[in-house]
Amino acid sequence: MGSRRGAATERRRTKPAVIGSVAAVVVAGAGFGAYAVYGGGADGDDTARTKSAAAAEKVKSGPLTAAEVTSTAQRFLTAWQQGDVAAAAAATDDAEAAEALLTGYAKDARIKDATFTPGTPAGEKVPFSVKATVAYEKAAEPLAYDSALTVVRREGDGEPRVDWHAAVVHPELRDGDKLVTGKAGDPPVKALDRNGAEITAAKYPSLGTVLDGLRDKYGKKSGGTPGVELRVVRGEAAGDGKGSKESGADEVADKTLLELSKGTPGTLKTTLDPALQTAAEKQVDGKKGASVVLLRASTGEVLAVANGGHGFNTAFLGSLAPGSTMKVITASMLLEKDLASVNEKHPCPKYFEYGGWKFQNDDKFEIKDGTFKASFARSCNTAFISQAPELKDDDLTRQAKEVFGLSMNNWSVGVSTFDGRVPVQSKAQMAASLIGQGGVRMNPLNMASVSATVKSGSFHQPYLVAPSVDGRALATASRTMSGETLGALRELMSYTAAYGTAAEAMAGVSGDVGAKTGSAEVDGQEKPNGWFTAYRGDLAAAGVVQQGGHGGDTAGPLVAALLKAGD
Repeated sequence: MGSRRGAATERRRTKPAVIGSVAAVVVAGAGFGAYAVYGGGADGDDTARTKSAAAAEKVKSGPLTAAEVTSTAQRFLTAWQQGDVAAAAAATDDAEAAEALLTGYAKDARIKDATFTPGTPAGEKVPFSVKATVAYEKAAEPLAYDSALTVVRREGDGEPRVDWHAAVVHPELRDGDKLVTGKAGDPPVKALDRNGAEITAAKYPSLGTVLDGLRDKYGKKSGGTPGVELRVVRGEAAGDGKGSKESGADEVADKTLLELSKGTPGTLKTTLDPALQTAAEKQVDGKKGASVVLLRASTGEVLAVANGGHGFNTAFLGSLAPGSTMKVITASMLLEKDLASVNEKHPCPKYFEYGGWKFQNDDKFEIKDGTFKASFARSCNTAFISQAPELKDDDLTRQAKEVFGLSMNNWSVGVSTFDGRVPVQSKAQMAASLIGQGGVRMNPLNMASVSATVKSGSFHQPYLVAPSVDGRALATASRTMSGETLGALRELMSYTAAYGTAAEAMAGVSGDVGAKTGSAEVDGQEKPNGWFTAYRGDLAAAGVVQQGGHGGDTAGPLVAALLKAGD
């Protein structure tokens, strides 16, 4: 499927030194060389220490030396290559987890004759390449890939150890995953675009994770037969690599790394438009933090989805604060509650305090005697937060669920998705949620659906595979906005596209259009994530550029280009 063989066929940069049947690594200055290993296990001197002696030793501290980094990496890689799993695990800071995964490397993944060639260390990080053979019954294929390890001081005694994560064994692994070789549980799928042409990751690089997801959902339903392969089997603990499952990554599909014998694929038609998918791929090419989604507003069909970083489908599974694009939902709620009116005066002060927090606008601007339309178009934060005292804690959550179909975890798109999160919050956090911060989380699929709901007048759950394929039911919203509210919301988005923060990006996008920009501050980032959501005719799109800055400058051009491509 797609680029499945790519990760398994990378060539090593250098050759390992092999003497007899054993190869190992050694420090040569600040780098690595090679030498023969004689005698016992790599961790023998460590295990020979008594507890009393260890306790008497001074706890090591301070930065790791180059010698500590290279010798620790040497000990781990040498023991692993020799098949001394216990010694290799002892060279890590989590011996139990390491031993389990390293044991499965040979037993479950059927990987043998592995050699590990270290590269030049970069601080505490040591890259290394792997060359091995995967064998199952009469089938065998070579395996080659690159990985890396990081050396840290172990808690308690400060001894240098390999910082254990599953990605040390293979970069596609997340903690909780494992490698397995055998008959594939799911047959391969030949995915087709809406015109009947085959979709491949070679043609559309962004779709590699999507194709994996389609196989996971439809492999057994599409009429194919499984082959034999080495694959990543996702575990319950698999998340974003940092212990978090919030993004929906716990539902990421198993991934094939190497095919030993091919299965017979079944066929599956999708809603993707080849011309629009090509345009989406072009827009995110070279932009690792960029993701976009394009929908048909009247049906919810996904016409294009693309991610600049191909390892994770942020467009569908991302869980990010949407910033001021959330004001589309908030504005619909304020309009319904008569807390705002398009052309009536509405407060937009420099600051507004609520729940013990002091909120402000970008560059601390204010709009004196301005209308709600002006505040929406300029993305005035305080215009929305000033209404927090009039709201119940669950008002925004109910609006997102009842009108926009979000935050119910029941979308059935055809692959795994994160369906938005708008939790019930109170005080300052509730106020922050009104402007797309606090606990609110979205992705481009969610925000494209928001614009589609505004354009079509009602929520249509997005889908990549038609429900008629497998008879599944799509999610629904419990109510629609009144005609008056809908008309006002469209006026706000149209005015923003023509004269507000979205005007520069939407210049040249003709017809019935509407848009909203956003930027979301994220702890630890120098620049906020830039967001943009818009519609044109029967098309609705949204995008995010992580650490991009203002949405109108970063995500806006990507979305506008897709809307133009729909001509």
